[in-house]
Amino acid sequence: MNIPKFSQVSHSFHAELKKRISDYFKEVGKSTTGNYSLFIKAIILVVGFLFIYIHLVFFTPTAVWAILESVVLGGLTAAIGFNVMHDGAHGSFSRYTWLNNLAALSVNFLGANNFMWKTKHNVIHHAYTNIDGIDDDIDAKPFLRLCESQKYYKMHRYQHLYFWLTYCLLYLWWVFVTDYKKYFTGRVGNVPIRKMKPVDHISFWSFKLLHLALFIFLPIYTVGFEAWLVGFLVSSLFAGFVLSIVFQLAHTVEHTHFPHANEETGKMEDEWAIHQIKTTANFATKNKVVSWLVGGLNFQVEHHLFPKISHIHYPAISKIIKKACEEYGIRYIEYRRLHTAVFSHVAYLRQLGKR
Repeated sequence: MNIPKFSQVSHSFHAELKKRISDYFKEVGKSTTGNYSLFIKAIILVVGFLFIYIHLVFFTPTAVWAILESVVLGGLTAAIGFNVMHDGAHGSFSRYTWLNNLAALSVNFLGANNFMWKTKHNVIHHAYTNIDGIDDDIDAKPFLRLCESQKYYKMHRYQHLYFWLTYCLLYLWWVFVTDYKKYFTGRVGNVPIRKMKPVDHISFWSFKLLHLALFIFLPIYTVGFEAWLVGFLVSSLFAGFVLSIVFQLAHTVEHTHFPHANEETGKMEDEWAIHQIKTTANFATKNKVVSWLVGGLNFQVEHHLFPKISHIHYPAISKIIKKACEEYGIRYIEYRRLHTAVFSHVAYLRQLGKR
């Protein structure tokens, strides 16, 4: 397929942003990667996950406690993905490459695959955000219609009511279906992935088997099939919903754009940085609890413009980016409260559910 090209301009907005952000880090004397606060958070999340897992699998709590702990386990799964894996995959968790790789590898222990994730997320989603046919993150066909260029089905008139069901399935679908589909087809949607090395194949299959052993076979052996099934579904469905809603609030709301390349030239209207701002939204940036739990992904504008900067710096650099947008007359999309972003997402789904 033809990959669109972004407009090239002299004295670009992106160049100005990079200069201002670079000047900021020089002025404050900080590294752009994570620091002790991120490392402490990572330890808290991983230790919490291991504690809940061990208690569920080897100490068999009562049914009510087991369900509650399964919900917490699902939340910790998403939180590790947001805070540890995500920064690691972007190379922003630490200044040390081996530590970034280790952080990125956490997604393999949770059942997914970091090689496929980096291709889908780092390479495709970040470069071609909200471009239908390329950005796999807005492809939920046929169940959901996430932009106007996608085919309409009658069931979409109710998508603003049933979307949460499809979001719950994301984690299970990711781990047990789409990773294998990418592996065997060698593509993420319509975009080919780079050739896998022998070590990539070994990593893919060994971690998939490890996940099956730790999260399916061992729990069935220790607590029985029915107890495992309930706990596994509760944990996985909750993790799927949290993962889905956070990413959807960042890109599929009422004010974000879904641009297309010019059919004749194959070029996008805007330069890359402006495209990112138009297709991305922030939410609840003043809520420290939300920011802590979602790994700064509520500062999605900052993340898309500077993915190699750790999320712990987003509150500071957001002020610089917002000011630059005001000077250049570029709309900076932000929802001040979490619930207003959710309402906007639901309204957007309802709008696209109309023929």
